Amino acid sequence: MSFAGYSGQAYAPAGDKSRFVLPPLFRKAVKDSSDGRVLCLAKHDRWTCLVGFGLSRKEELEAQLDREEERALRMNLDFDRETRSSQLNGFVELPFDDSGRFVMPDYLRRLANIEAGLFVQGGGRFFTLWNPAELAKMGDDWAAAKAACAALTADAGSAR
Repeated sequence: MSFAGYSGQAYAPAGDKSRFVLPPLFRKAVKDSSDGRVLCLAKHDRWTCLVGFGLSRKEELEAQLDREEERALRMNLDFDRETRSSQLNGFVELPFDDSGRFVMPDYLRRLANIEAGLFVQGGGRFFTLWNPAELAKMGDDWAAAKAACAALTADAGSAR
């Protein structure tokens, strides 16, 4: 079966020493996408969150650069391919164990204001990882994700 993308939502509380657990639904998809246990994470380019994906997405990035450059040329817009390439390829590759545990670098936590836990939202070719408070600041087009986040966060709180 080929990689079908990332969908669904999950919440994972922070562990000790900057450790998090990639929720099972996303863990399986990353394994399928990475042919192993490698999680790629980067700061999202517009939102205060992180973006995650498996290694298979690396193959798509050059094609995405080509499309963006072609569009910029058609529309007579400035396009700095080197800067955009650095943005797209500036992710970190993190190993995770069979239980999905991984250590998130402190600089990524700071960039996304991730503290006590993270909400994970599927996005097709990628998924986003949010501090629930940052997600709550998003507009009405995020209503379903905000509702799922509130419910999952409350469930995690009552399970403790």
